[in-house]
Amino acid sequence: MEPFTKTRNDAPPGFFEAEAAGLRWLAEAGGARAVGVRRVTSASITLDRIVTTAPTSRAARTFGGDLARTHVAGAEAFGAPPAGWDGPLFIGRREMPRSTADSWGQFYAGARVEPFLEPARQAGHLTASEAATVLDACAAIVDGAFDDGAAPARIHGDLWAGNLLFDAHGAIVIDPAAHGGHPETDLAMLALFGAPHLDQIIEGYREVGELRDGWRARLPVHQLHPLAVHAAGHGRAYGVELARAARATLAMAEGQDAS
Repeated sequence: MEPFTKTRNDAPPGFFEAEAAGLRWLAEAGGARAVGVRRVTSASITLDRIVTTAPTSRAARTFGGDLARTHVAGAEAFGAPPAGWDGPLFIGRREMPRSTADSWGQFYAGARVEPFLEPARQAGHLTASEAATVLDACAAIVDGAFDDGAAPARIHGDLWAGNLLFDAHGAIVIDPAAHGGHPETDLAMLALFGAPHLDQIIEGYREVGELRDGWRARLPVHQLHPLAVHAAGHGRAYGVELARAARATLAMAEGQDAS
């Protein structure tokens, strides 16, 4: 079968190479299938062609268990890039800060949420008041309100429904923003953008990995990142949802303080 080649003449340095490194790193985990990389250059990436089929509940459940195995494969630190990759990181077409931290909260707030707030505000998609609310939520995250002692997981990082495909062999992921993060971040993005058979993905995940108590309530915390990215480039509606997730995050943090 002929491979599939993506090209981009205006690709910034390291754009396709970062995608290739992420796909290979995820594949090396031995869990969720990642599309195979045939060749990569500064202007293109050639991948195995995927002949998509309709998702099934069985394939989704299998994927859930495989995703848990990928997460357990781990990373060197929160924010760590794919092993062996020393170039930039991207989510979609936007560059992400390349920084690591011992604390998930410090990494997540500083490198995955805050960097996208000013672009969102300048685009008119986030008001100054909403941005202040998000920054308050980030401060609570940095203070450790949601640090739970979990080790850095090997996460896809951009696991919305469009990056989860199904073929005759089951589920397969594409277009990662792979790094060391919290496993709930991948699950939160699947929930945010409506992955097919999400309930079965979760059941499969539970059979292999651990879902800590309260993970559903924490979804807004982990959705701050994708919502901030989308608010920076995809419209005002995402700014509204980002502020809503920030308010939910603050309410949870304040509830923990009260208890």
